[in-house]
Amino acid sequence: MSIQLTLIGIGTGNPEHLTLQAIRKMNEQDLIMVPRKGAGKDDLADLRREICAEVVTNAQTRIVEFDLPVRDPKIQDYRQRVDDWHDAIAAVWRDTIAACPNATRVALLVWGDPSLYDSTLRIAARLSPAPQVTVIPGITSLQALTAAHATVLNEIGAPFIVTTGRRLRDEGWPVGVDTVAVMLDAGSAFEAIDPAGLHIWWGAYVGMKEQIIIEGPLAEVAGQITETRARARADHGWIMDIYLLRKA
Repeated sequence: MSIQLTLIGIGTGNPEHLTLQAIRKMNEQDLIMVPRKGAGKDDLADLRREICAEVVTNAQTRIVEFDLPVRDPKIQDYRQRVDDWHDAIAAVWRDTIAACPNATRVALLVWGDPSLYDSTLRIAARLSPAPQVTVIPGITSLQALTAAHATVLNEIGAPFIVTTGRRLRDEGWPVGVDTVAVMLDAGSAFEAIDPAGLHIWWGAYVGMKEQIIIEGPLAEVAGQITETRARARADHGWIMDIYLLRKA
């Protein structure tokens, strides 16, 4: 049985981020799979449930939840740990699809957009037999951040880099750019770099009703951001934040 797998970008948790194309595709599915990420992260599954309840009007579309595997902390090599994790997720997808007879049109709701710091496409490539994959683009957290601050991502004609908190902390400021967007930061990597002459636009839960934003010279607001981030994480049990750094 050939599977048509549709990866639908849903933006950053705001149902109004959905495009008309995304809504139409959701209603064409036999099965929409919703991941549960474990204790303390119920909000993420709840948001997908709310989106489905609001826009899926096709009574034939089944919404099925699955438990998302976690990375094995005992594996020291980062790439190997991620590869094994992706294998485990692909296996759960296969089992979930197999448990739904006659489901040939299957979708996953992808946070942000499947192209940017998201591994859904890589996991889909591990399925065998290979499904026919369709991608529906969504609003990224980077777009939601710049919109929230009403600012631009790049200076006129100038390049920028999108990187991770881990790489900013380990490698420092990237060579050849004045603007750096940082995603997947486990905890205030900007504290590891010299703040002199840097401006930051920071946001957590961007685009959602819980949105928090702070901006200003990094030397002046770094502590405020770190404290706000810790408090928000304690309140919600999880946090998704992103920030833009620019040399003055």
